Amino acid sequence: MFERWIAYKPLITTAAISTSSWTVKTLPGFDGPLPFDLETGYIRVDEERDAQIFYYFIKSERNPDEDPLMVWISGGPGCSALTGLAFGIGPLNFEIKEYKGELPTLILHPHSWTKISNILFIDSPIETGFSFARGSDAYIVGDVKSSKQVHKFIRKVENSYI
Repeated sequence: MFERWIAYKPLITTAAISTSSWTVKTLPGFDGPLPFDLETGYIRVDEERDAQIFYYFIKSERNPDEDPLMVWISGGPGCSALTGLAFGIGPLNFEIKEYKGELPTLILHPHSWTKISNILFIDSPIETGFSFARGSDAYIVGDVKSSKQVHKFIRKVENSYI
């Protein structure tokens, strides 16, 4: 069902489903260009409140057209999917060293799951990581509401390529 995402570059290009998306080539703290494909962006999941879920998409380093797609949701409130990307299964880690006020150094994670899988990291629920909405009532979420928003996120992306 998600295999068709991988053939498109960037992942989400249709303005009807994507508020914005960016291809990221470099990051502060990483020496040189990124040796993997990274896209970030927003998908609107509630038009009335302009609730938008932020995502990071990293293509498999092996065979993105045939490798599986994995979805990573850290949960919240406040725990961005960036934690999975930089502290867990993603292709980057922070170099562990004494902090002296400088910018943290990013290094490649040799055992990243992106070696064998495409990964879609999602900041959910709204108010987690970079996901946001307009209006304070949009931030009142629970398991049911956030599940429906993630479902809408996935359906919007999936339906754009069917």
